[in-house]
Amino acid sequence: MSVRHFVGDTAVANTPDHDRGLAYGDGLFETMRAHEGDVHWWPAHWRRLERGARALAFDLPDQACVRREVASLLDDANGVLKLVVTRGPGGRGYAPPASPTPHWILSLHDAPVVAPAGGLTLRWCDTRLALQPALAGLKHCNRLEQVLARAEWRDPETHEGLMRSTEGDVVSATSANLFVLYDDRWTTPRVDRCGIAGVCREWAMGALGAREARLAVTEVEAADAVFLCNAARGILPVARLGARSWRPHPQVAQLRRRLAAEHPAFATEVA
Repeated sequence: MSVRHFVGDTAVANTPDHDRGLAYGDGLFETMRAHEGDVHWWPAHWRRLERGARALAFDLPDQACVRREVASLLDDANGVLKLVVTRGPGGRGYAPPASPTPHWILSLHDAPVVAPAGGLTLRWCDTRLALQPALAGLKHCNRLEQVLARAEWRDPETHEGLMRSTEGDVVSATSANLFVLYDDRWTTPRVDRCGIAGVCREWAMGALGAREARLAVTEVEAADAVFLCNAARGILPVARLGARSWRPHPQVAQLRRRLAAEHPAFATEVA
């Protein structure tokens, strides 16, 4: 894994002292699929970073500078690029510094394992997502709820877990958004009170004409088809959730082919 650190436009050796991202989770991150040295969905990822930075009220580094460093790090490689941007160094205490300089980290990781041919096996997680509309949709650096949820199982035959809010509605998987085909319509859970508004979710909503709604456990389990998605792994068909199982669905297969045609990183993963 290759890692590079920057404060503002200046490269630094490692995380600066008193970094607010490390101390308080005061930052944002993007996990992006890279293909032959390029990040195909870069504009969508940067737009989400901008939304998050406005909500948290701190400045992002210069985008042109970040793009140059991304190109240098990737060097025509394939894999997963992670960009973390924190408010930067600050003193002890929650009050943000008056004029922070963002600290940002670029790291390159291997491409994820291809999804099993028969589809994913899911479980329900006991850990719930707290309601916080001020942070809903943002990919902020505090992911302790997901850490606790993912620690609930070690069975390699279980690929992901679905999470509910503290009020009981279904929100997402631990690291992916959820779509269900129900009443002849694709639906994805609202993320206006908790959860992440994923970049691949945004693409899939447009491709399917999907609606957002609160989803109950019973609606997910009664769905005609289910898939997960994220920007690193694309469209992931679901085969099983507890006692419920699904056969491969032609609409999900068609969506995977459409994604492969539009995003070159996923072309080799679809027959």
